[in-house]
Amino acid sequence: MRGAISTSPAPPCSGASAAKYGAHLAVQRAVKAGDLARQPCKVCGIDTVDAHHDQYDDPLDVRWLCRRHYTRLHHYGEDMFPVRTV
Repeated sequence: MRGAISTSPAPPCSGASAAKYGAHLAVQRAVKAGDLARQPCKVCGIDTVDAHHDQYDDPLDVRWLCRRHYTRLHHYGEDMFPVRTV
């Protein structure tokens, strides 16, 4: 369809960006298929979460973090907050 705007990001060319993109898509597909369930934030327990990959080589190995703690992890590093055990 000419002139249509895609909401999907364009796939990257190579390198770390390609691995990140592939991991993101794998999580998205697994959640949609019911093979991976979203969990509450590992820090505060809130239900609105994002998947965080520590390593992209295992795309379905994620930590579920709310936007606040996801941002803090990337800005300040993992030691910024204790991980809650449930």
